Amino acid sequence: MLSTERDFKRGGERSPIPSQGEVEGKLLMFEAVAVTCLQELLAKTGTRLVPRLRRRLVRNLKKRCAPLKLCADDEKAAEEFALQLLNAALEKAENEEAR
Repeated sequence: MLSTERDFKRGGERSPIPSQGEVEGKLLMFEAVAVTCLQELLAKTGTRLVPRLRRRLVRNLKKRCAPLKLCADDEKAAEEFALQLLNAALEKAENEEAR
């Protein structure tokens, strides 16, 4: 979002659009947090964790999408993408744990 207040700030605070490096850095941080948390969860719980995580993720996503009034296709695409991210994070957590 553009802001006239930003014009009077110095350095990076002035730029309304994050750089590719800033975006990649944030994504890397989110991935590291997700994988670390999943490793801890997988180490401390039984095999029923993953199905519970999937159900809870879908439920939370639907609750967050409801106020946005997304069409059914967009809501379904968001659900599929979230589940793909969870699967990728689970796979990475299991691979790193196996090392």
